[in-house]
Formats: sequence, structure tokens, C-alpha cells
Amino acid sequence: MNLVLCLLSTRQFLGADRIRGIVPGYADAPTGDAFFRMFERDKAELRDLGIPLETGRNSGFDGTEGYRIARRDYELGEIDLEPDEAAAVALAARLWDSHDFADAARRAVVKLRAAGVDVDHGTAPAVEPRVRISEPSFAVLHAAVQAGRLVTFDHRRSSSPEPMRRVVEPWGVVSWRGRWYLVGHDLDRQATRCFRLSRIVGPVTTSGPDGAVQRPEGVDLLSIVAATAEPPPPAPPALLWIAKDRANGLRRHGRTTGERVVGGIDGDLLEIEFNHSGSASDWIAGYGPDVLVVEPESLRESVREVLLGAMGEGER
Repeated sequence: MNLVLCLLSTRQFLGADRIRGIVPGYADAPTGDAFFRMFERDKAELRDLGIPLETGRNSGFDGTEGYRIARRDYELGEIDLEPDEAAAVALAARLWDSHDFADAARRAVVKLRAAGVDVDHGTAPAVEPRVRISEPSFAVLHAAVQAGRLVTFDHRRSSSPEPMRRVVEPWGVVSWRGRWYLVGHDLDRQATRCFRLSRIVGPVTTSGPDGAVQRPEGVDLLSIVAATAEPPPPAPPALLWIAKDRANGLRRHGRTTGERVVGGIDGDLLEIEFNHSGSASDWIAGYGPDVLVVEPESLRESVREVLLGAMGEGER
């Protein structure tokens, strides 16, 4: 941000040495090489963000190139959204449950409002999807993919309880059948591999310089996961208690087997078969106190963990 403000505030091209003396943080670099590494990293990040960084000389007598950001290219142009488009932007900002992505979505809405776009963020939609990311390693892996850095982690295979150390060039993190997978090049095996995030044990560490890892052109990450990942086990039939006239979305997929009063509230017992237990727990938890899991115990505990996680996010 300091670099952007510096380059926006001048009409002249500023050389690297002058930028080092002006921008806070660069003066702390212990050596000239360390400063240039920081400067190159920040320039690459600005270009990735779409910020137009110009290079040039102020005159023919200048021996080195300088840098600046032209305000006319940087400022957000006029945006004219139709009411339904503005509503879609607001819905997208509410889509992510992940703390990191939710912050990015909110910043995007603030920028649109600053540009004069009327983004209706307060109207509650009839259907509001959520993208839940509960894997602890997701944020580190996603950041490594964006930065192009190596990752090292311990991964437990389905056929063995003992985790194995993996060093991977990460290409992307994708969701398939309700589960998150890392796809990349396994350096030890010299082959393309995908790893289920829920089987990563312990912390993920990154290494190497930014930009060292490049995703090959034409690689379809989802196709790799679909071809190599093991299918999730079928979930056993679930018996749910659903409050009267509630959770119609669940009712359409179940068979009523009886009635029961829970906590003084009338409800129905429904038997439902879910394709995947992981997505089922998120779906059920979304109905809050209107739906209770009677059996199986594993699904009841999974829903409980989702609800406890949601409470923790709300407190944060």
C-alpha cells in the first residue's frame, strides 16, 4: 500500500534507490540485494492485482529506469450495474464462510460503493448458498499456490495410518464431491498427484522463492482429482427429527416414518439417504434447531462439530 501511494503521488518516474528511501519498510532491508528482492516481489504482486505499473525515464539523460502509477489508469472507471447485477455482487460477498475470502469479498463491495455503485447488501435473498472451508491447511496451501512456492506436509494415505512426508509443487486447490484436494507435482515421486486436505496431518510449510512454481498450461485440475481420488464411502441412512412446517428442502428428500415431540415442539421423523456424509452435515447444520439427527451417531457428531465451528466464527 505504501508503494502504491508513493507511485501515485508523483508524475515523474522514481528510481529504485529513491523509492527505497521514501517507502516505509524498504529502508529496513539489511542489504541492497535484500531490498531488490522485496521490491521485485512487491512489483509482481501489484501486477497480479491488476495495478498498472509504468516504467520509463524522465529524460534522455537518466541512466536508470524509474517507476510510477498513472492515476488515469489506476482509478476505477464508471460502473453501471443493473439492480439484479448489484444484488448478485452482494450475494457473492456473503457466499464465503472462510475468514480470508469473506474479508476480500467485503473489500470488493466497499470499492464498488466508493465508486458510486448501489450494492444492496442488506436485502436477504430467498436462497443463500454458503461455501464452507473447514480444512486448517486450506489458507496456507491457497497462499502457496498464489505465490508459486513449494509446500511440505505430512499426508496420511487411506491404506496406511502412518503419515508420509510430501514435498509438492502446488498447482491448485479444488473441491470435488464435497471434499478439498491439493493438486500438484510430487517431487519425490516425480509425478502428478492429488492430496485430500482432510488427510494432511500437522502444519503445512512453504519454501523457496515466490514464482518458483508455475502451473502447466492446459492442466485440468478437476479432471485429475476425478480420475485419481477415491470415491467417498456411501453414507448410511439417517433418521432426522424435523420441526413441523420447517426444513422443506430436507423433507423433499426423505420419507416420513412417524412423529415426535422434542422440547415441547411438534415434529416429524424422516428417513433420508445422503450421498456424502461430509456435505450432509453442512446441509443439516444450516437448518439450526429445526432439525436434529436421531441416528447415526457419526452424523450427529459431525453436525455438532459444524455448529460449534459456526459459533466460534460468530464470536470471532
